Amino acid sequence: MGNPMRIRATENGGVVDVKVLMNHVMETGQRKDTAGVAVPAHFIQTVSATYNGAMIMEADWGPAVSKDPFWNFKFKGGKKGDKVTVKWVDNKGDSRTDEAVIA
Repeated sequence: MGNPMRIRATENGGVVDVKVLMNHVMETGQRKDTAGVAVPAHFIQTVSATYNGAMIMEADWGPAVSKDPFWNFKFKGGKKGDKVTVKWVDNKGDSRTDEAVIA
């Protein structure tokens, strides 16, 4: 399991703006270490966000996404005080789930 995500969710005029900073190495599998040996691929494959148990956003990622990715999206219908949950799963089967209260 990776380090905690930093999630900020704010509601303004019925639209919730969600900003997520994930902590992940995002290795492509093409880089070599100092000994010339390829560093194994290790990257986030799927990211999803739910609100009140309903899927609001889902993305499939690959090795082209940068280290410690930032994800920003908006959705309608969220209310202050409710929770948004974000989950990622990487190509090694590791996963992380965190949530934030909408402000």
